[in-house]
This record gives sequence, C-alpha cells and structure tokens, in this order.
Amino acid sequence: MTLGIGAGQQSRVDSTRLAGAKADAWWLRRHPKVRALSFRPGIRRQDRINWRIRFIEGDLTPDEEGRLAEALAVAVGEFTADERARWVRRLDRVAFASDGALPFRDNVDHARRHGVRYIAEPGGSIRSDEVGQACRQHGITLARTGLRLFHH
Repeated sequence: MTLGIGAGQQSRVDSTRLAGAKADAWWLRRHPKVRALSFRPGIRRQDRINWRIRFIEGDLTPDEEGRLAEALAVAVGEFTADERARWVRRLDRVAFASDGALPFRDNVDHARRHGVRYIAEPGGSIRSDEVGQACRQHGITLARTGLRLFHH
C-alpha cells in the first residue's frame, strides 16, 4: 500500500520528507493512544480522522483542545513528543520508490528516518555511487530499475 507520496515539490529532498511525514502519520494512527480515542455518537468519520491527525501532530490550539474534548466520549491524556518519537522509531521495512534518479545521499538519509529499508530508483546520477554507499551504511537494499520516468 502507498503510505506517502511527496509529488510536486520544488525540492527532491522535500519530496522525501513529505512522503516520510505521511508514512509516519499513518503509523502513528496505529498507536494505542490514538486507537483508544472514543468519539461521541454523531461525530462524522472525516471529523474523527481529522481529530486523530490533529491529536497526532501534538500542537492543538486551546480552542481545538476544547472542541476535541467535546467530540470525545472519554477524556484523553496528552500524547507526548517522546511517545510519538518512540513509536515512529518502530516503523520499519518501508519501501521507497522514485521515478527520477536520486542525485544525492540526503534522500537516503532522510528516508531511513522513516523506516525505509528498500529503495528502487533508476540510477544514472553522477553521484549514484554515493547513494549506493549511503544505502549500504543504513542497511537499505537498493534496486536500480534503469527506467527513468522523470526528466528535467
């Protein structure tokens, strides 16, 4: 399944960060504290999803805290940054695919922060050796497809 797509970014490494953040959010939605959120009857599905995401992000405004409390059937405690970070570190065996060559190792470094263990990319960059070395350092399996779908 696709967990995060970082398409349309001006920066290739921002694409990796965005896709990684989306994968992290998907994983955080599986945390026991998030799963335990019990909403009052009548709270619509999309509103439940939105509240879970806001709860995961951990930066509710005072107004949002009040509205979330009203939406919940049972009061909930704080979901701390430390709890979130520990949970995200458990995300593993994620695959990363790129339709354009990875020209620098920073994509690999950032991808690993989000549980990536497998990368498929076309190769062919003048720094492809550096990308391969970064994969080896992080224990990431690299598959070069030889098929570049993105061109400048």
